[in-house]
Formats: sequence, C-alpha cells, structure tokens
Amino acid sequence: MAPLPASENLYHLFESRFPADRSRPFLETDEGQVWSYTDLEAVSARYARALAGLGVRKGDRVAVQVEKSPENLFLYLAVLRAGAIYLPLNTAYQRGEIGYFLEDAEPTLFVCRPENAAEMRELATRCRVPHLLTLGMRGTGTLPELAAGQPDGFETVPMQREELAAILYTSGTTGRSKGAMTSHGNLASNALILHDLWGFRPGDVLLHALPIFHVHGLFVATNTTLLNGSSMLFCPKFDVDTVIRLLPRATVMMGVPTFYTRLLADPRFTRDLAAHMRLFISGSAPLLADTHKDFAARTGHAILERYGMTEAGMITSNPYAGERIPGTVGFPLPGVELRVADEQGRILGPEEIGVIEFRGPNLFKGYWRKPEKTAEDMRPDGFFITGDVGKVDARGYVHIVGRAKDLVICGGYNVYPKEIETVIDAIDGVVESAVIGLPHPDFGEAVAAVVQRKPGRPDVSEDGIIAQVKGELANFKVPKRVWFVDELPRNQMGKVQKALLREQHRDTFKPA
Repeated sequence: MAPLPASENLYHLFESRFPADRSRPFLETDEGQVWSYTDLEAVSARYARALAGLGVRKGDRVAVQVEKSPENLFLYLAVLRAGAIYLPLNTAYQRGEIGYFLEDAEPTLFVCRPENAAEMRELATRCRVPHLLTLGMRGTGTLPELAAGQPDGFETVPMQREELAAILYTSGTTGRSKGAMTSHGNLASNALILHDLWGFRPGDVLLHALPIFHVHGLFVATNTTLLNGSSMLFCPKFDVDTVIRLLPRATVMMGVPTFYTRLLADPRFTRDLAAHMRLFISGSAPLLADTHKDFAARTGHAILERYGMTEAGMITSNPYAGERIPGTVGFPLPGVELRVADEQGRILGPEEIGVIEFRGPNLFKGYWRKPEKTAEDMRPDGFFITGDVGKVDARGYVHIVGRAKDLVICGGYNVYPKEIETVIDAIDGVVESAVIGLPHPDFGEAVAAVVQRKPGRPDVSEDGIIAQVKGELANFKVPKRVWFVDELPRNQMGKVQKALLREQHRDTFKPA
C-alpha cells in the first residue's frame, strides 16, 4: 500500500492510490465512452485552473446543480484540488430553494445546467454570486469552454484534515435545510474504512447508477472507487435495461432498495446474471426484509445493508464476511461509537428503543452558520443526536425503527411506525406500507396506513389489514384508516415521503 501523502487534501489521498499505469480506465459511460486516470488528472487540473482564474480561493464555496456526467465528477475533484468547498445541489431543487442555498452559502461560483442559464444568472445576480458558469451532460457549457485552453497540470492546494471539503444541505424535512460541513478528514476516514470493510480489491468494477449530489453516490460509491484505483460503469440514472446489460462486467453495485425491487421484477435478472458479482450494497432508505430474502433466493447473494446520513457518511454496516441479517443495518464502523438514549439522554440497554447517537472521525464539523442548531444536536460528550429511532440487539446489530419525527403519540402512547409496517408488509399481497400519524380530536394523533398492493390483488382490503394488525399488536397501534396507492411517493434517493402523505390525509379525522 502506498504511504499516505503529507497533505491531507482528499485529492492527494486519492492520487496516492491511482494506478501506476494512468492509462487504465477510471470511468466508462453507459454509451461506451471511456475516461482514463490520465484524463481524470488532466481534466480536473484544467477545471481547477479555470476556477483559480475566476478568483476561487481556498475556503470559497462552489455551488453545483448540474446533471450527472463524467465532467461533473471532474469538477468535484477540481474543487478539492483548488482547496475550495464543494456544494452539490439536488437536481430537483427549484428556484426558491436554490435562492435560499445561494444566499446562505454565499458561493464564489455557481455552476448550473446550460438550459437554465438565463434564469439562474438572474438569481445569482440577486444573491450576489460573483460568477456563474454552465456544464451540460455531454461536456458542453461555459465551464468546459473556459477550461479548454488551460494546461493539464495543477499544483493541488495542501489542506489539513479539519479543513472543509464540502457542504451538503440536508433534505429539510424538519424545517429549513441546514448545510452540513464535512472536512477532508471526515471523508478520508469514512472512505478508508469502507474500502477495507467491504473488501475492495484490484480489478473491482463498480456499477454506478446513483445520483452524485448525495452522500451515497458521491462520497461512498465514487470515493471508494478512487481509493481502489479501479473503474466504474457510469450510468446517468437507474434503468433496468442498462443495468442488466452492464451487470456482467461489474463486480460491485451500490443502490437504493428501489433498484433491487425493480431488478427482482424483471425475469431477465437471474442467478446466472449475478453469479460473478462480489457484492450488492443497499442504503439511503430501509430495505424490506422480504426484498432481502427474495434477492438471496433469486441470486444467492445477501444484500449488504448499511446506515448513514448527510452529517456523517456511513455509520454502520452489515459485515462483509459474516451474517447479514435482514431488517438490520449491522454494526458500528470501526472507530465509531454508537449508543441508544431516551429523550432525557439516559443511555439504554440492548433491545431498548430510543434515539441513536454516535461519535467518530466521520462526524461532520457542524451546520454552516448555525452554531445554535449544531449545539442543539450534540451531547456534551461529543455524541451526535441523529433523530433516528432504533435499538441495538443482544448480538450488537443495529436496527432502525424510524425517525423521531415520525413517532406517533396516540392517546399518550408512543407508537413506532416501523413496528406496524413490519406486520402489514408481511401480509400476502402487500408490496410495502407507510404508517403515519394524523391529527385526531380524541387521541391527539391517530395511526393510519398507506399501502401499495401487488398487482391483481384487490382482495387485500382495509378491513383485512386492520384485522391482521389487531391480531398481532396492541389496539392503540392498529390503523384507524388504510388507503391504497399504486406506488408510494418517494424522493430521488428512494425514501418514502411521509410528510406528503400526512399532508394529503391531514383532515381525515377533523370534526365535521
């Protein structure tokens, strides 16, 4: 293994692991275009020079809202090389949201899609952003044009591990989005641990179909590949036909649960097709135990589920060599301390349900310009309060029960939606359920469920589901209403949008 570089710039760490033969492929698009490690170094250098020419300096923010492309990755690396702070924005964000991010982060440069240039230029001017450039899916735009005449070399700016590499804004489900400040050291420690824990080896090829404005696709999938000095098959989005075509050339795939349910729904996805694969990883949303079992039965592979968040990257993982238990997210990563506590901060024992807290080298540096919010979410001993409700079982496996904000308080009793969802999801004919709490004049909140049925199963009824839950759980946990949908609403990372469901049904129990 190559020695760690003197500078703690994350790019220097990647560079120390690049293959000796830089002509080896780093990335191949779904259309067959290949980029080598030589290309990676040259293009990221040209982009870094272009940024420096605009006046982007160490510690400046570079906001980016563009489509997934090789050039987008090279821009990420260029920002690291320039010592600036990368600020990726979800491609679904609209004008009002983007305006908030630009005003809050005060970037020196905003890179947007060419087709949005006119609208975004007006917005950038209003938010006093000095520079705006564009970058298209196929390497078009004013950024590549500006970089085209630059030399292929750039002296990467030395950084300390505590200095910021990125700011990622949280989804804002509990209020205005907060910018999670992530350092070079945070990202390096997480990538190094995952690279080792998941057994990356020479010759591995990652099938990459995730977005890259998010921790999963950018800091987990991409960073581990760069540390491995290996290659990836790079898809603009998840498409079943494309994944099935490319899978025989891959050894590792990272995805969200929806990827795996859609593969299982396709008869072309067979044991033979997956026989050469080394590892399937799932995260960003809960993986149903039934999906885990069905996948293992079809392919012989046990999906490795892990747990992470914007503020930390990965926190836990099922073992690579060991039992991967459906419905759990495995053990805390090496160097990560994890505990479960009640609302008063009292530490709970095995099998007791409470809020998950942790600390470790991957824990972020706080929320951008929100010290009071940072302090609110931290314990005096340095443990971060995740807001995720869970437990640690007797064997040490971590279970996620739900989000604290999803807790339903019915008649003074705490109800954890995951417990009810597990019962409903096990009913024959049910694909998946989402349990929510709705305002109720007598109980404060009433339990309700939104259910996706399997096609052709109208026999799965509201009365039947209520009866099944009543037979297994206490009466205060039984849904008072059940609705059926063709598909549960999800965000781009596959998480069910419970806030939307609550809003849709919020007046259900309102007095007439």
